[in-house]
Amino acid sequence: MADVSPASDRRVPPQIDTTVPHSARIWNYWLGGKDYYEVDRSAGDQFAAHFPAIADTARAFREFLGRAIHHLAGEVGVRQFLDVGTGLPTADNTHEVAQRAAPGARIVYVDNDPLVLAHARALLTSTPEGATDYVHADLHDTDRILAEAARTLDLDEPVALILSGILGHLADHEEALAIVRRLLDPLPPGSHLVVCDGTDTDEVLNEAQEQHNEGGASQYHLRSPEQIAGYFGGLELLEPGVVPCSRWRPETSTTGVLTEAHAYSGVGRKP
Repeated sequence: MADVSPASDRRVPPQIDTTVPHSARIWNYWLGGKDYYEVDRSAGDQFAAHFPAIADTARAFREFLGRAIHHLAGEVGVRQFLDVGTGLPTADNTHEVAQRAAPGARIVYVDNDPLVLAHARALLTSTPEGATDYVHADLHDTDRILAEAARTLDLDEPVALILSGILGHLADHEEALAIVRRLLDPLPPGSHLVVCDGTDTDEVLNEAQEQHNEGGASQYHLRSPEQIAGYFGGLELLEPGVVPCSRWRPETSTTGVLTEAHAYSGVGRKP
Protein backbone atom coordinates (compact mmCIF):
# COMPACT_ATOMS: atom_id res chain seq x y z
CA MET A 1 0.00 0.00 0.00
CA ALA A 2 1.31 3.47 -0.86
CA ASP A 3 2.29 5.89 1.89
CA VAL A 4 -0.35 8.51 2.66
CA SER A 5 1.64 11.67 2.01
CA PRO A 6 4.79 13.11 0.49
CA ALA A 7 7.98 12.96 2.56
CA SER A 8 7.72 16.64 3.46
CA ASP A 9 4.39 15.94 5.18
CA ARG A 10 5.45 12.77 7.02
CA ARG A 11 7.92 14.63 9.23
CA VAL A 12 5.27 16.86 10.82
CA PRO A 13 2.22 15.33 12.55
CA PRO A 14 -1.00 16.91 11.29
CA GLN A 15 -2.37 19.62 13.54
CA ILE A 16 -6.13 19.34 13.91
CA ASP A 17 -7.90 22.46 15.19
CA THR A 18 -10.97 21.29 17.10
CA THR A 19 -12.03 24.84 17.99
CA VAL A 20 -12.97 25.93 14.47
CA PRO A 21 -15.53 24.15 12.24
CA HIS A 22 -14.20 22.64 9.03
CA SER A 23 -16.17 21.93 5.88
CA ALA A 24 -15.04 18.30 5.51
CA ARG A 25 -16.11 17.49 9.06
CA ILE A 26 -19.43 19.35 8.77
CA TRP A 27 -20.11 17.45 5.55
CA ASN A 28 -19.27 14.19 7.32
CA TYR A 29 -21.81 15.07 10.02
CA TRP A 30 -24.54 15.80 7.45
CA LEU A 31 -23.82 12.47 5.76
CA GLY A 32 -24.27 10.59 9.03
CA GLY A 33 -20.57 9.94 9.64
CA LYS A 34 -18.68 9.96 12.91
CA ASP A 35 -15.54 11.98 12.09
CA TYR A 36 -16.47 15.41 13.41
CA TYR A 37 -16.20 17.46 16.57
CA GLU A 38 -18.74 19.35 18.64
CA VAL A 39 -17.87 22.60 16.88
CA ASP A 40 -18.66 20.94 13.53
CA ARG A 41 -21.93 19.46 14.77
CA SER A 42 -22.95 22.86 16.13
CA ALA A 43 -22.17 24.61 12.84
CA GLY A 44 -23.99 21.89 10.90
CA ASP A 45 -27.06 22.15 13.12
CA GLN A 46 -27.12 25.93 12.84
CA PHE A 47 -27.06 25.68 9.06
CA ALA A 48 -29.76 22.99 9.06
CA ALA A 49 -31.95 25.14 11.28
CA HIS A 50 -32.08 27.69 8.48
CA PHE A 51 -32.08 25.19 5.59
CA PRO A 52 -33.41 21.80 6.75
CA ALA A 53 -32.83 20.16 3.35
CA ILE A 54 -29.05 20.42 3.64
CA ALA A 55 -28.57 16.75 4.65
CA ASP A 56 -30.64 15.63 1.65
CA THR A 57 -28.53 17.91 -0.54
CA ALA A 58 -25.34 16.37 0.84
CA ARG A 59 -26.63 12.90 0.00
CA ALA A 60 -27.64 14.06 -3.49
CA PHE A 61 -24.07 15.32 -4.02
CA ARG A 62 -22.73 11.94 -2.94
CA GLU A 63 -25.11 9.94 -5.10
CA PHE A 64 -24.30 12.00 -8.17
CA LEU A 65 -20.60 11.37 -7.62
CA GLY A 66 -21.20 7.63 -7.38
CA ARG A 67 -23.24 7.60 -10.58
CA ALA A 68 -20.67 9.65 -12.48
CA ILE A 69 -17.73 7.49 -11.36
CA HIS A 70 -19.61 4.28 -12.12
CA HIS A 71 -20.42 5.52 -15.62
CA LEU A 72 -16.85 6.65 -16.35
CA ALA A 73 -15.21 3.49 -15.02
CA GLY A 74 -17.83 1.18 -16.53
CA GLU A 75 -19.25 2.42 -19.82
CA VAL A 76 -16.59 4.98 -20.76
CA GLY A 77 -13.59 2.90 -19.69
CA VAL A 78 -11.69 5.51 -17.65
CA ARG A 79 -9.09 3.82 -15.45
CA GLN A 80 -7.57 6.80 -13.60
CA PHE A 81 -9.25 9.21 -11.16
CA LEU A 82 -7.90 12.36 -9.50
CA ASP A 83 -10.30 13.33 -6.69
CA VAL A 84 -9.42 16.84 -5.44
CA GLY A 85 -11.17 17.93 -2.26
CA THR A 86 -11.73 14.39 -1.13
CA GLY A 87 -13.28 14.97 2.27
CA LEU A 88 -13.48 12.36 4.98
CA PRO A 89 -13.88 8.67 4.10
CA THR A 90 -17.49 7.49 4.00
CA ALA A 91 -19.29 4.67 2.21
CA ASP A 92 -18.75 4.33 -1.54
CA ASN A 93 -15.57 6.34 -1.81
CA THR A 94 -14.21 7.01 -5.30
CA HIS A 95 -11.89 4.00 -5.35
CA GLU A 96 -14.64 1.66 -4.12
CA VAL A 97 -17.07 2.70 -6.86
CA ALA A 98 -14.44 2.80 -9.60
CA GLN A 99 -12.83 -0.52 -8.69
CA ARG A 100 -16.16 -2.33 -8.51
CA ALA A 101 -16.57 -1.49 -12.19
CA ALA A 102 -12.87 -1.76 -13.08
CA PRO A 103 -10.65 -3.53 -10.52
CA GLY A 104 -7.52 -2.14 -12.16
CA ALA A 105 -8.55 1.50 -11.66
CA ARG A 106 -6.00 3.82 -10.07
CA ILE A 107 -7.15 6.64 -7.78
CA VAL A 108 -5.37 9.61 -6.19
CA TYR A 109 -7.14 11.58 -3.46
CA VAL A 110 -6.20 15.19 -2.60
CA ASP A 111 -7.21 17.24 0.43
CA ASN A 112 -5.66 19.76 2.82
CA ASP A 113 -7.56 18.94 6.03
CA PRO A 114 -5.27 17.35 8.65
CA LEU A 115 -8.15 15.15 9.84
CA VAL A 116 -8.55 13.80 6.30
CA LEU A 117 -4.80 13.08 6.29
CA ALA A 118 -5.14 11.28 9.62
CA HIS A 119 -7.87 9.06 8.16
CA ALA A 120 -6.31 8.68 4.74
CA ARG A 121 -5.34 5.03 5.19
CA ALA A 122 -9.05 4.20 5.01
CA LEU A 123 -8.89 5.54 1.45
CA LEU A 124 -5.95 3.34 0.47
CA THR A 125 -7.59 -0.08 0.48
CA SER A 126 -7.11 -0.79 -3.19
CA THR A 127 -7.84 -3.96 -5.09
CA PRO A 128 -4.68 -5.95 -5.88
CA GLU A 129 -5.05 -4.99 -9.56
CA GLY A 130 -5.42 -1.25 -8.93
CA ALA A 131 -3.80 1.41 -6.75
CA THR A 132 -4.71 4.32 -4.48
CA ASP A 133 -2.69 7.18 -3.05
CA TYR A 134 -3.29 10.34 -1.03
CA VAL A 135 -1.78 13.81 -1.53
CA HIS A 136 -1.97 16.34 1.29
CA ALA A 137 -2.09 19.60 -0.66
CA ASP A 138 -4.05 22.82 -1.08
CA LEU A 139 -6.33 23.31 -4.08
CA HIS A 140 -4.30 26.35 -5.15
CA ASP A 141 -1.09 24.31 -5.45
CA THR A 142 -2.00 22.74 -8.78
CA ASP A 143 1.59 22.04 -9.83
CA ARG A 144 2.21 20.01 -6.70
CA ILE A 145 -1.10 18.16 -7.03
CA LEU A 146 -0.24 17.04 -10.55
CA ALA A 147 3.37 16.20 -9.71
CA GLU A 148 2.37 14.07 -6.72
CA ALA A 149 -0.49 12.45 -8.62
CA ALA A 150 2.00 11.36 -11.28
CA ARG A 151 3.52 8.95 -8.73
CA THR A 152 0.41 6.80 -9.12
CA LEU A 153 -1.29 7.96 -12.32
CA ASP A 154 0.04 7.99 -15.87
CA LEU A 155 -0.77 11.55 -16.91
CA ASP A 156 -0.20 10.67 -20.55
CA GLU A 157 -3.36 8.54 -20.35
CA PRO A 158 -6.93 9.82 -19.74
CA VAL A 159 -7.78 10.89 -16.19
CA ALA A 160 -11.13 11.75 -14.60
CA LEU A 161 -10.61 14.97 -12.62
CA ILE A 162 -13.18 15.20 -9.81
CA LEU A 163 -13.97 18.57 -8.20
CA SER A 164 -17.06 17.89 -6.12
CA GLY A 165 -18.16 20.52 -3.63
CA ILE A 166 -14.72 22.15 -3.61
CA LEU A 167 -14.82 25.07 -6.06
CA GLY A 168 -17.40 26.91 -3.96
CA HIS A 169 -14.73 27.36 -1.29
CA LEU A 170 -13.01 29.82 -3.61
CA ALA A 171 -14.48 33.30 -3.17
CA ASP A 172 -13.38 34.48 -6.62
CA HIS A 173 -15.15 32.71 -9.49
CA GLU A 174 -12.43 33.72 -11.95
CA GLU A 175 -9.86 32.08 -9.69
CA ALA A 176 -11.97 28.92 -9.60
CA LEU A 177 -12.09 28.89 -13.41
CA ALA A 178 -8.32 29.34 -13.57
CA ILE A 179 -7.68 26.46 -11.17
CA VAL A 180 -9.91 24.16 -13.21
CA ARG A 181 -7.89 25.07 -16.31
CA ARG A 182 -4.55 24.58 -14.55
CA LEU A 183 -5.55 21.10 -13.45
CA LEU A 184 -7.27 20.07 -16.67
CA ASP A 185 -5.02 21.56 -19.36
CA PRO A 186 -2.05 19.20 -18.77
CA LEU A 187 -4.31 16.12 -18.96
CA PRO A 188 -4.55 14.34 -22.32
CA PRO A 189 -7.56 14.12 -24.66
CA GLY A 190 -10.11 11.62 -23.41
CA SER A 191 -9.81 12.95 -19.87
CA HIS A 192 -13.02 13.97 -18.11
CA LEU A 193 -14.04 16.72 -15.69
CA VAL A 194 -16.62 15.94 -12.98
CA VAL A 195 -18.03 18.94 -11.10
CA CYS A 196 -20.82 19.37 -8.58
CA ASP A 197 -21.32 22.57 -6.59
CA GLY A 198 -24.03 24.41 -4.72
CA THR A 199 -26.12 26.98 -6.57
CA ASP A 200 -27.82 30.25 -5.64
CA THR A 201 -31.18 29.01 -6.90
CA ASP A 202 -32.98 29.02 -3.54
CA GLU A 203 -33.39 32.15 -1.43
CA VAL A 204 -33.60 30.23 1.86
CA LEU A 205 -30.33 28.44 1.07
CA ASN A 206 -28.73 31.72 0.07
CA GLU A 207 -29.65 33.25 3.43
CA ALA A 208 -28.45 30.20 5.35
CA GLN A 209 -25.13 30.24 3.49
CA GLU A 210 -24.68 33.96 4.07
CA GLN A 211 -25.23 33.55 7.81
CA HIS A 212 -22.85 30.58 7.89
CA ASN A 213 -20.15 32.56 6.06
CA GLU A 214 -20.44 35.41 8.54
CA GLY A 215 -18.94 33.04 11.12
CA GLY A 216 -15.60 33.50 9.37
CA ALA A 217 -14.59 29.83 9.07
CA SER A 218 -15.31 27.17 6.45
CA GLN A 219 -16.85 29.61 3.97
CA TYR A 220 -18.64 28.47 0.83
CA HIS A 221 -19.83 30.57 -2.08
CA LEU A 222 -22.93 29.56 -4.02
CA ARG A 223 -22.81 30.15 -7.75
CA SER A 224 -25.30 30.36 -10.58
CA PRO A 225 -25.94 27.35 -12.84
CA GLU A 226 -24.41 29.38 -15.66
CA GLN A 227 -21.20 29.87 -13.70
CA ILE A 228 -20.96 26.15 -12.98
CA ALA A 229 -21.55 25.40 -16.67
CA GLY A 230 -18.60 27.69 -17.39
CA TYR A 231 -16.20 25.18 -15.84
CA PHE A 232 -16.88 22.94 -18.83
CA GLY A 233 -15.79 25.43 -21.46
CA GLY A 234 -14.15 23.65 -24.40
CA LEU A 235 -15.30 20.22 -23.24
CA GLU A 236 -17.84 17.82 -24.73
CA LEU A 237 -20.64 17.55 -22.19
CA LEU A 238 -22.06 14.11 -21.51
CA GLU A 239 -25.85 13.90 -21.50
CA PRO A 240 -27.89 15.37 -19.87
CA GLY A 241 -25.47 18.31 -19.60
CA VAL A 242 -25.14 20.59 -16.58
CA VAL A 243 -28.23 19.94 -14.45
CA PRO A 244 -29.27 19.64 -10.80
CA CYS A 245 -27.17 16.79 -9.42
CA SER A 246 -30.25 14.71 -8.60
CA ARG A 247 -31.20 14.90 -12.30
CA TRP A 248 -27.90 13.64 -13.70
CA ARG A 249 -28.73 10.11 -14.92
CA PRO A 250 -31.01 9.41 -11.94
CA GLU A 251 -31.95 5.94 -13.21
CA THR A 252 -28.92 4.59 -11.35
CA SER A 253 -29.72 6.34 -8.06
CA THR A 254 -29.22 4.04 -5.10
CA THR A 255 -32.44 5.21 -3.45
CA GLY A 256 -34.67 5.83 -6.45
CA VAL A 257 -35.75 9.11 -4.81
CA LEU A 258 -35.13 12.40 -6.61
CA THR A 259 -34.11 15.13 -4.19
CA GLU A 260 -34.37 18.58 -5.78
CA ALA A 261 -30.91 19.57 -4.62
CA HIS A 262 -29.80 23.15 -5.20
CA ALA A 263 -26.51 21.96 -6.63
CA TYR A 264 -25.64 21.64 -10.29
CA SER A 265 -23.39 19.00 -11.78
CA GLY A 266 -21.96 17.78 -15.03
CA VAL A 267 -19.39 15.57 -16.67
CA GLY A 268 -17.38 16.78 -19.65
CA ARG A 269 -14.88 15.04 -21.95
CA LYS A 270 -11.71 16.72 -23.16
CA PRO A 271 -11.56 16.38 -26.96
